[in-house]
Amino acid sequence: MLPIDFYYWPTPNGWKVSIALEEMGLPYDLHLIDIGKGDQFEAGFLEISPNNRMPAITDPDGPDSAPISLFESGAILMYLARKTGRFYGETERDRIAVEQWLMWQMGGVGPMAGQAHHFLKYAPQMEPPQDLPYAKDRYRAEVGRLYGVLDRQLAKTEFVAGDFYSIADMSIWPWASLWEGQQQALHDKPHFARWLQAVGDRPAVQAGQSLKIELRSGHQDKQAQSVLFKR
Repeated sequence: MLPIDFYYWPTPNGWKVSIALEEMGLPYDLHLIDIGKGDQFEAGFLEISPNNRMPAITDPDGPDSAPISLFESGAILMYLARKTGRFYGETERDRIAVEQWLMWQMGGVGPMAGQAHHFLKYAPQMEPPQDLPYAKDRYRAEVGRLYGVLDRQLAKTEFVAGDFYSIADMSIWPWASLWEGQQQALHDKPHFARWLQAVGDRPAVQAGQSLKIELRSGHQDKQAQSVLFKR
């Protein structure tokens, strides 16, 4: 099997795909996209990811044995699950459940948790500082609401979409694992806490999240923040 070209930086969105590649046992060649230096705006990368966001992939063995490039982490997860026939459930009802929770992550948890991180952590350090109580309260509360939804779902099922581990779990866990930075609590969400631990104990999840994790601290400097948030 030819390796997939994987365009990545160690962020929650990047971890979704690194975890999936590890879980599915797919070979890949890693291409680092340093989003703090602006690699995502380079012309070559924009040919693959026109929204100038990572992750992205190029699969040399795509449909009809022809190469294909994909951007958007949710679309990549669905493609890889179909390609391998894994982590998408066994029935059409399973797949519907997986897709609705995947879309819930893409439209809710990811954007809201990302805004929480921005206003709670990064904005107060900007020049000039942007310490905005309304924004901090707004996104902290919305992330808490979403995690409450997830806790109630996980009271009924072992994993997010049912009693099977799927790409829905892979999509949500990277953001949910950063709950402390989003100023959330676990004491009132026991099922969420149980799921966080169970998914986090999987060797492939650990391998995916640790991929080039040492590079993650580089986003703290002001120049990197300027590239990330002002372009």
